[in-house]
Amino acid sequence: MTPRAESSIIVEAASVSKRFGDRVAVDRLSLRIPTGACYGLLGPNGAGKTTTLRMIYGVTRPDSGTVRVFGIDIGRNPRSVRSRLGVTLQQNVLIEQLSPEENLRVFGRYHLIPEPELSRRARELIGFFELGSHANVPVRHLSGGFQRRLAIALSLMNRPQFLILDEPTTGLDPAVRLALWSRVRDLKAEGTTVLLTTHYMDEAQRLCDTVAIMSAGKVMEEGAPSDLIAQRLARETVELDCLPTEEPALLNGVDPTPQRLRVGRRLMIYLDDATRLIDHIRELDRGQRRSLIVRPTNLEDVFLALTGTSLEGDL
Repeated sequence: MTPRAESSIIVEAASVSKRFGDRVAVDRLSLRIPTGACYGLLGPNGAGKTTTLRMIYGVTRPDSGTVRVFGIDIGRNPRSVRSRLGVTLQQNVLIEQLSPEENLRVFGRYHLIPEPELSRRARELIGFFELGSHANVPVRHLSGGFQRRLAIALSLMNRPQFLILDEPTTGLDPAVRLALWSRVRDLKAEGTTVLLTTHYMDEAQRLCDTVAIMSAGKVMEEGAPSDLIAQRLARETVELDCLPTEEPALLNGVDPTPQRLRVGRRLMIYLDDATRLIDHIRELDRGQRRSLIVRPTNLEDVFLALTGTSLEGDL
């Protein structure tokens, strides 16, 4: 990513911590999100992602540290920041008795958008998210995919400079996920800064300029997805079912011993060139053609390596 000037930082969190009773949800976290970027916040359940988001958009106050959005301390002046934000939560917040168009109009009035601009923006978003065929149908009758599109449309009604998406595509079918990915790219191309949390590593790898991988309230690693993959693991992955007792025979003669990751019976082996290993496995199997997958190493492999699944071999 091209280096940016200090003035182009949208969010700066400095040594932010938050506790809930005896549990530390966020532990001295620092991050900087540049203008116009799509920034991904990744981590397992309980890593502190949602608490971090809530501190960034001013709903939760940190116990220590500061969060500045647009250069403003959001803890001291949240209203001046929120008018420039759009937020899509994990759970849709919709008025189920009203139609998509009516929901958009109600939300627009909350932001004091006057007519005829209010009607124009509502029509624009209905078209942008392809909600026209259901624009006047009560929300309670819409599918989960259409409700999710509407939830994101609501967060754009005030034309935010900064859009926060908390697991926006969870539970959606593949076609709707692809449509929403396209919309996020369009928004980014128009200059909107996006902060995304997701459990889909392919989503983060495709959309994000930078990702921060969190665990136990801390950032374990930060960088462009392609850089993290190159820095942490070898280029190719051989993936197969294998008992722990079979591993020594499979890896015999592979020098140096490759990095590998085990999840139950599934073994992932990371090498810059998998050809010799595949030939060796085929020879051991003596024509039985063990099922295996050879693929490029991806962000999910890095995520598993950093967030608690044991990674063996030289790092």
